[in-house]
Amino acid sequence: MHAQGFRLSEQTRGFIAAGIVVLCWSGFNIVSRMGSKGVLTPFDLAAMRFGVSGALALPFFLFRTHFQEWPRYIALALFGGLGYGLLVYSGFSFAPTAHAGVFVNGGIPFWTVVLISVMAGFRISRQILVALLLSASGLFMIGFDSLMGPRISNEWIGDALFLLAAMSWAIFGLLMRHWAIKPLSAILGIASFASVLYLPLYLLWLPKAIQHSSIQEIALQCVYQGIVAAMLAAGMYSYANQKIGACQASMMLALVPATSAIGAFFILGEALGPLIVLGILVVSAGAILGAMPSSAASSLLKRQQNG
Repeated sequence: MHAQGFRLSEQTRGFIAAGIVVLCWSGFNIVSRMGSKGVLTPFDLAAMRFGVSGALALPFFLFRTHFQEWPRYIALALFGGLGYGLLVYSGFSFAPTAHAGVFVNGGIPFWTVVLISVMAGFRISRQILVALLLSASGLFMIGFDSLMGPRISNEWIGDALFLLAAMSWAIFGLLMRHWAIKPLSAILGIASFASVLYLPLYLLWLPKAIQHSSIQEIALQCVYQGIVAAMLAAGMYSYANQKIGACQASMMLALVPATSAIGAFFILGEALGPLIVLGILVVSAGAILGAMPSSAASSLLKRQQNG
């Protein structure tokens, strides 16, 4: 057998990249909530995210990229870096992790479909609409106890911030695909400009409490926010976006609350109730349907309709 006989297709590699994003973001929700519940402010978390990723990326970005290309990377940094990061971290100060799972990871495919629908003259395939409905229903089941239980008066602020963060990320994903920017270039550009734009504001004017935090907590947040979330997850999402499309890549993110719940069951011993299990199955069905090739999905929907 020739060594080059086995090669993964580009679509398969895109789905693997999307799966890595799901794992990274499952941990991101937990780590970010841990940070916001301690002494760290949302601005501290953003500073660690953009400071670490910017320090790693800026020298390579300046070496690789022509000045004429900078405006596009600034736009990507505003939506996929600063906008998304600041809105999510601020949301964690008001609302719990389960809400982020529903409103961020459910909001990204929602806003992506809405924006694509507007650009396409409100023509969206039945496959995507059914997948979005399934995913939204499953996410609601997973977050039912948190969303329907007794609410703290300011939780709605966090939910609104999560939805705005989802819209910001959806715009970033669509711009990435429209401009056909390579994933590595996107990572370097977003990290560089987010750092350059944000850190002076943080150091001079924004409230900070990082000096009161432990070295262990700072190290955890720097590694996860600055490397795993800002660089690995963003790069893998950019790659998946290019290989399988914006709708399919965003639909995969609906799996984040499900994988978070499963991880909490095995790692933390948290219970999985019947409604959560059902929600996981429904979300998975929606994500799979949304990611399927349109021809296969059409055949499946016709068989269901005829049956």
